[in-house]
Amino acid sequence: MTRKATLRSNFEPGTPRWAVRRAQWKALGLSDEDMAKPKIAIVNTSSELSSCFSHLDGVVARVKAGVRAAGGIAFEVRTAAPSDFITSARGARAATSLPSRDLLVNDIEVQVEGALLDGMVCLASCDKTAPGQLMAAARLDLPTIIMPCGYQRDGVLDGKRVDIEEVYESVGKVATGEMSLEHLGRMCDVAIGGPGVCAGMGTANTMHIASEALGMALPGSTPVLAQSERMFANAEASGRRIVDMVWEDLRPRRIMTAAAFENAVMVGLALSGSINLVRHLQAVAVEAGCPVDLYELYDRLGPRVPLLCAVRPNGETRIGELEAAGGTRGVIKRLESLLHLDARTVDGRDWGAVLAEVKEVGEVVRPLDRPLSSRPSVVVMRGNLAPTDRSRSSATRTRRRRCSAATRASTRPRKLRSKVCVAATSSTKRSSCSAGWGRAADREWRSRRASSPPSTVRVVRPRWRS
Repeated sequence: MTRKATLRSNFEPGTPRWAVRRAQWKALGLSDEDMAKPKIAIVNTSSELSSCFSHLDGVVARVKAGVRAAGGIAFEVRTAAPSDFITSARGARAATSLPSRDLLVNDIEVQVEGALLDGMVCLASCDKTAPGQLMAAARLDLPTIIMPCGYQRDGVLDGKRVDIEEVYESVGKVATGEMSLEHLGRMCDVAIGGPGVCAGMGTANTMHIASEALGMALPGSTPVLAQSERMFANAEASGRRIVDMVWEDLRPRRIMTAAAFENAVMVGLALSGSINLVRHLQAVAVEAGCPVDLYELYDRLGPRVPLLCAVRPNGETRIGELEAAGGTRGVIKRLESLLHLDARTVDGRDWGAVLAEVKEVGEVVRPLDRPLSSRPSVVVMRGNLAPTDRSRSSATRTRRRRCSAATRASTRPRKLRSKVCVAATSSTKRSSCSAGWGRAADREWRSRRASSPPSTVRVVRPRWRS
């Protein structure tokens, strides 16, 4: 391997920062030989608050083993650990969900860039961790691998499989009297069978998959069952590969190009991924200095990319079935004729070379000529719902209620049912946004406002039911 890079972590001997760093790290047990090695941050969002990332300490050990085997030194770096189900428990009053993503970006910048480390492996878990880590990678432009840490096992109740999706949807049934509180409690007791992210095509799995489609996670690493040997093998492989990336000077902005963002959008459309993918990828693009408009990409690519797999809650397919069928790499293989195959991945190859090794894809992922639906799985709707800030809130709520009622009334078999998932307006005053927005979100907001006339952007995610 040709070594193109010099290590920025190696300071000039005799300088003050060399002296204090040497003293600090000698106290940690590092040798003179260690001081000269690539220094890799393992960004860990572990916390005992949520099962989403309660297993990450064990993953760190395997990444460290890979880093050491490749000739590097690993430093575990702990950051904020947002989990929407837990750390946004106050709901709208707290307004901490999106700011927590930006807090994580800043957290990584302070610890990794502040220490001038040479590369990082980011352990991705719950909804905000992967997008925050991608944003940090783009901002720092430091060799980075996103290491998705897997989805949770589901459970069984009265002979039927139960997961967090059933729990979430069943709350409404208790409110309407269709289900007893006692039965909901029994569902809660068994729905989650271990650590990992929600076992469906929610934001977390969508962002894990998008990380691979962008080229920022090792090909073949998503989706993956948490605590599986495959996940741990990915962790060691990520640790080994990041050291080589440092020497190769392979940086995120060389990977996250306009073509890579188009690839990620097409994979998201083929799977009807979470509509949060739109806002998160736009923020990543802003941090990367990549002039792409994600809303325009959905407009342009939506009619071209059919729905190839409908994972819960979009359909009845479970995330484990998608993994068994070839996962993200299998979906990309199905989309081969549409994608930019010259886009690079963190393993150093382009997608053309990666896909040459993929021979079979399971039937769960339909071929392009036999999709589940040829309609766009995500639709961006534009229009002026609220000409004034005062009327915006009630108008948006009314429109949401009407669409929700229409969704419940639509029961036609083998059709896509539209589900309104988000409403955001570029004409809203910035003061209505969370005061905790970081500079990335601020730039994202400003770029959207500068490029769009005052209008409402609403993203609709159709829902597949067989």
